[in-house]
Amino acid sequence: MRNHGFFYLFLILVMLGGLLAGCKSVKLSDADAAFERGEYFDAQKIYRKIYNKATKKEERPLRGELAYKMGQCYTKLNMAPRAAASYQNAIRYEYPDSMSYLYLGKALQADAKYAQAIEAYNTFLGLQPGNAIAEEGIKGCKMAIAAKNQPKTRYVVKNAKLFNSRRADFAPMYLDKTFDQIFFTTTNEKAIGENKSEITGMKKGDIWFSKKNERGEWQKPEPVEGELNSDADEGIISFSPDGQTMYLTRARRSASSDTSVEIFTSRRSDATWSAPQKFEITADTLSAVGHPAVSPDGRYLYFTSDMPGGYGGLDIWRINLNDRVGSLENMGPQINTPGNESFPYSRSDSLLYFSSDGHPGFGGLDLFRARLNSTGDYWSVENMGQPMNSQGDDFGITFGPGESGFFSSNRGDARGYDHIFSFNLPEIKITISGWVLDKDEEPVPNAVIRIVGDDGSNQKEVARDDGSFKFNLERGVKYVMLAGAKGYLNVKQEFESDIAEEDADYGVDFILAAINKPQVVENIFYDFDKATLRPESKEALDEMAQMLRDNPNVTIEMGAHTDRKGSDEYNDKLSERRAKSVIDYLIAAGIAADRLSPKGYGEKVPKTVTKRINREYPQFPEGTVLTEEFIETLSPEDQEVADQINRRTEFQVLSVDYDLY
Repeated sequence: MRNHGFFYLFLILVMLGGLLAGCKSVKLSDADAAFERGEYFDAQKIYRKIYNKATKKEERPLRGELAYKMGQCYTKLNMAPRAAASYQNAIRYEYPDSMSYLYLGKALQADAKYAQAIEAYNTFLGLQPGNAIAEEGIKGCKMAIAAKNQPKTRYVVKNAKLFNSRRADFAPMYLDKTFDQIFFTTTNEKAIGENKSEITGMKKGDIWFSKKNERGEWQKPEPVEGELNSDADEGIISFSPDGQTMYLTRARRSASSDTSVEIFTSRRSDATWSAPQKFEITADTLSAVGHPAVSPDGRYLYFTSDMPGGYGGLDIWRINLNDRVGSLENMGPQINTPGNESFPYSRSDSLLYFSSDGHPGFGGLDLFRARLNSTGDYWSVENMGQPMNSQGDDFGITFGPGESGFFSSNRGDARGYDHIFSFNLPEIKITISGWVLDKDEEPVPNAVIRIVGDDGSNQKEVARDDGSFKFNLERGVKYVMLAGAKGYLNVKQEFESDIAEEDADYGVDFILAAINKPQVVENIFYDFDKATLRPESKEALDEMAQMLRDNPNVTIEMGAHTDRKGSDEYNDKLSERRAKSVIDYLIAAGIAADRLSPKGYGEKVPKTVTKRINREYPQFPEGTVLTEEFIETLSPEDQEVADQINRRTEFQVLSVDYDLY
């Protein structure tokens, strides 16, 4: 059995239907009959008593059979360590069923003993080559082993203690998109009915709910009002989009038939719920149907069943609620496996969540996410990873706002009882920030920054008074940024955000060139006493060429300046050749020649100290003109610095109306 929501009932007709024949005593017959009815808690107690009394050597075959059957009960009761021990005993006593190795592998996997589980699976594959369940089990174990050395997903999972009792609580579901009421199944001691379940040893399931107060805090859970709960098992629910109709799973128990489950509906009137009414899916009365899940648009009802036409074990199906006749369909082999798929949850027609022990997982049931491709012909299924999944059973998910909600798990409970957990996927905060400054590293007034992504995003922002700006970005997107302001040339930059699932803040600064005054082009170097550009000038020249491409209506004068050393005639000619060298480079880079004018100034226009130069060289007051007369008053060291400042290459915007065509 699985405590969570009648999962155990589905397996009655799926597994071991004819295995338990050939009883050897009245008491064993009673135990077998209890097992057949799905009363695993009662059955295991009887098997254990007989096992403990069968101590004679000739009773070894009986002990093997009993150990095997106890393993089946403990598996259904979610007691993985006990199940594994029982299957090991069955093998030790040479119980003649190779399935012992398969079930041992699954029990060991559910107990996080992955290496031993792989060994058991491989032994089984030696007896039954190609078995899909064993092969997927090995994949799951290897995935779990590898996950120990890998970071977990960013999901934050916490025990939702307010909703949990000392028994099993599971399968939460929001009432509607206000997300202020949540319903779930509970077997706590206050559930209706006096008799404990023969299946679980706990009270039979009832439906309880909790709602938020005016401060948005969840309140203590209480039973739903009305005629919904009874002394039968009720649970695992879903709601119509308007919250007026509840679809629920209910146990069918009869002295003349096996225990099974069916889907019922209940209607809401104010805060009360009506007595459940049977919801007919097919005329098939032998198959079990349960775990209803209504699609967000109310069009489909997804559910779990062992009806014919599936892929083995339990499968996920759906039916059109608006036109049921002929609309029943299996969700197909990408979702369903030879194992068990259950607890569907539909977020859209192309996004389905469910639990499975057939796809590779960490043990027991794992939560999976399935996405339908754009052509509507293939579902891609992925394990939701840790910590959403564990070595135990993880199932029954429901989503609230964004990537948050609740699900069920028996992780960390030695009794195998299920509890409700909250989850949240914190939003990844990816930003890009920086400053828009002029060449003197002063803020550019009213600078506008635009950022366009290849995901279709388009953002615009005006820089703050200090020149700073900041944008929110998405992962793995290529962006183009453009900064500009009145009286300044535009600057463009490109980059791509990382795909890593972690917060990030990118930094980028824009240095804008003013139109109305000369602008020094930093890091342009020439050979000594020559006009030949040195290789380390390439980066600065390429940036200059890109700036001209980003401002196609601009024409410029490229001016070169020398220091005071040498004759005026020599310096004039040297500076002219140097300016021409820069122009030639830009033309070779694709800039139209008629946009470029070279000018050699020699030593005629000494540099005036700016704020930036003063910050770098505070010995030169801002506004000082570095003339030959001033330089000669300085120390030899400062003279060299001043000469270096005067040796420069500048451009000056001549016009902003160049006609590209």
